[in-house]
Formats: sequence, structure tokens, C-alpha cells
Amino acid sequence: MFLEPAGRDRSPFLRTLGEFLRLAIIAAAIALPIRYFIAQPFIVRGASMEPNFHDREYLVIDELSYFFRPPKRGEVVVFRYPLSPQEYFIKRVVGLPGEIVEVRSSEVYLFNDEHPDGFRLEESYLPKDLEFRGNVRFTLEDGEYVVLGDNRPASSDSRNWGTLERKLITGRAVFRAWPIAKLGFLSQP
Repeated sequence: MFLEPAGRDRSPFLRTLGEFLRLAIIAAAIALPIRYFIAQPFIVRGASMEPNFHDREYLVIDELSYFFRPPKRGEVVVFRYPLSPQEYFIKRVVGLPGEIVEVRSSEVYLFNDEHPDGFRLEESYLPKDLEFRGNVRFTLEDGEYVVLGDNRPASSDSRNWGTLERKLITGRAVFRAWPIAKLGFLSQP
């Protein structure tokens, strides 16, 4: 008995096209779930996170971690803007569910079960002489966070529009892909 490779009776063009389509389907089956459920690229727009993130930087966010654990203080998150959910914002988590957060005199104070008398949040990622507006107080319920931009004087954040619900958080920034000079994983405070 004689066996002939499949597709031999087709033209070289059709064989090549068939192989290309097979490869494209396999690549899509691998890449699409990663893109939509695990990691997603975002481009920073604006100056609200300077000096740590600048306009037009390309970031990759991890969408998977928050299925297994809640956001942590200090993490940089990408989320749907509460007042216009089709827009995405990037900010830093400073207040966690169950806490009281006070922003006053250019400082953030936290009150929680561990520190009922409160403490001033040390924010080593901010410039030392940073002064910003806003004297506000938040009492956070389950699933609520306070997020602030690193460039506090130029940021629209929880001081302007209130707390952020957990369901609006898309993921955390984990990798800077552009510019090439800053390529690498992001450190988390």
C-alpha cells in the first residue's frame, strides 16, 4: 500500500495558505485569552502619575492577580473611571476597605483596626516637597478603595470623585514596555 501526504494534489499556494490559516488560528487561540484575561497593554495619558509614570508610556497590567487576592496599598492600578466607565484611569491605591482615610495638609492619614489612633502614610514614591490640595475624609466600606495620583496637584482622583469600587478595577501595572530605556518590571512599594 502506498500513502501520499495530504494536500499533495493541491497547488503550492493553497497548501501555503492552509498552513498560514492553521498557524493564525493556533496563535489566536493562545494569544487572545492571555490578552483579554491575563495581561493587557495600556498607554499612559496625561501627567497625573508623574514622576513615576509619564505621558505615552506603554504599560502591561496583570488582570489575573485580583481574582485571587484584593488590591494592596501602594499598588498602581488601572480601572474604569467611575463617572465615565468607558474611560480607563491609572492611580495608586492608598486606602483599603474598612479604613478611614484623611487627606489633609498634603499628607495622608489612615485609621484601621491595627492603628485605631491613625498613622501618617509614608509614601517614598512621591517627591519629598510635594504639596497638594484637598482636605477630605473617607470611611471605606467593603469593596471600596481610595486611589490617588502620584502627581497630586494635577490629578483627578478620589479627592475629586470619591471612592473606587473593587468591581471597576481592571488590574495592576506590572511591566513598562515603552520607552525602551525604562523597559522592565515595576517595583511595588
